[in-house]
Amino acid sequence: MNPDENKAVDEVQQDVDQAPVEEGVSESGEVEVKAEEGAIEENSADSSAPVDTELQAEIARYKDQVIRLQAEMENVRRRSEMDVEKAHKFALERFVKELLPVVDSLEKAIEMASGDDEALASMRQGIELTLNMFISALGKFKVEQIDPVGEPFDPQFHEAMSMVDAPDAEPNSVVAVMQKGYCLNGRLVRPAMVMVSRAPSGSKVDETA
Repeated sequence: MNPDENKAVDEVQQDVDQAPVEEGVSESGEVEVKAEEGAIEENSADSSAPVDTELQAEIARYKDQVIRLQAEMENVRRRSEMDVEKAHKFALERFVKELLPVVDSLEKAIEMASGDDEALASMRQGIELTLNMFISALGKFKVEQIDPVGEPFDPQFHEAMSMVDAPDAEPNSVVAVMQKGYCLNGRLVRPAMVMVSRAPSGSKVDETA
């Protein structure tokens, strides 16, 4: 073969020798790329776990806040309803207090009109009728009279004005009412002023009874 042919053969041989090396490099490079992709995927999976945990914790906090807010709103609603109910029940309290002296005056007038005189008897009947109508009208608005003669002394509804010896009465019981008391819807408007029987030992009224 001439020199040109020898040169061509050498070039072909070099190409053949180099071909496997390039293929190996290509495969190695592909393996490295795949390895890097796998590492990235693993890092992504690992980094997503803390994010999910934080998100769940945040959601739990929001749920707790919503529950607390709903509970507070319910408490406010109930308190408002109770305030409105109390306002309806006791709106007349001041008005009732203004009327009680009128009732007291009618009762005093009946006491003073006692006697056998026909004129006084007629006047007494008229006053009694007026008083009964007055008490009936108050009762329609849940105003109750406290007239505790013979009942045990109760410091929540009675005010002891004096103590007396009353052998026929139970100790610490009401033997006389000097001024009647009144309640509005079960709440005390004015205590009854009373006289209380003295205990045999001479002890004071049990104001904690």
